Amino acid sequence: MAAVIQLEAVHKTYHTGGDVDVHAVRGVTTQIHAGEFVAIMGSSGSGKSTLMNIVGCLDRATGGRYLLDGMDVSSLNRDELADIRNSKIGFIFQGFNLLSRTSALENVELPMLYLHKSLSHREQRERAFKALEMVGLAERADHHPNQLSGGQQQRVAIARSLVNHPAILLADEPTGNLDSQTSIEIMGVFQKLNDQGITIVMVTHELDIARYTKRNLIMRDGRIVTDTAVADRLSAETELQRLRDAKQAVNLA
Repeated sequence: MAAVIQLEAVHKTYHTGGDVDVHAVRGVTTQIHAGEFVAIMGSSGSGKSTLMNIVGCLDRATGGRYLLDGMDVSSLNRDELADIRNSKIGFIFQGFNLLSRTSALENVELPMLYLHKSLSHREQRERAFKALEMVGLAERADHHPNQLSGGQQQRVAIARSLVNHPAILLADEPTGNLDSQTSIEIMGVFQKLNDQGITIVMVTHELDIARYTKRNLIMRDGRIVTDTAVADRLSAETELQRLRDAKQAVNLA
């Protein structure tokens, strides 16, 4: 199976201008293969967010080599990195970052405006609608963000990340602004997308959320200290049914 992400002795050092340098990432070497669902975990200051920024081509490593989908991105210039981000990476953040006066469908269409290959209006609409279908929100395509729940807004954000058919989805604390049940629903969306073969890497500090993934990388002091498969993986579908059964039992009591 091909490695979508290949990190080779990657370092990131921040020069603060004083005598002390901050070593945020220290010699990380790892691979993430096509079709994996990986959680990157660690306490504040562990380096997980810096590593995610490097993987997402939002920041540059100061040492080592990074190959994304077989391409060495270590020496690309700013414009080339922007092209890579738009064509090969889908981003999902803790904040939904939706345009408030724009429909769900139009929000999903936005990344296609920056493609080198221009698409017709009809092609954009079809791709955006299909992406909304993938996250179970096609019936809300004409709704604005203020007409959607938090979970529905995050689904729109996920659809937007999918519309350019990226090699990988990067999710940074995607359930951080959601309640427990909605968080499980969103993890269910990720699990279904992963079952379709989409590679997902997610930063989270929540152990329960990490158990919905397939593999956990735990960072400390800029290094990966643990890399394990998730043996007791949770199924979002099973957890949601358990919550529904518990609520029904309370209502009948």
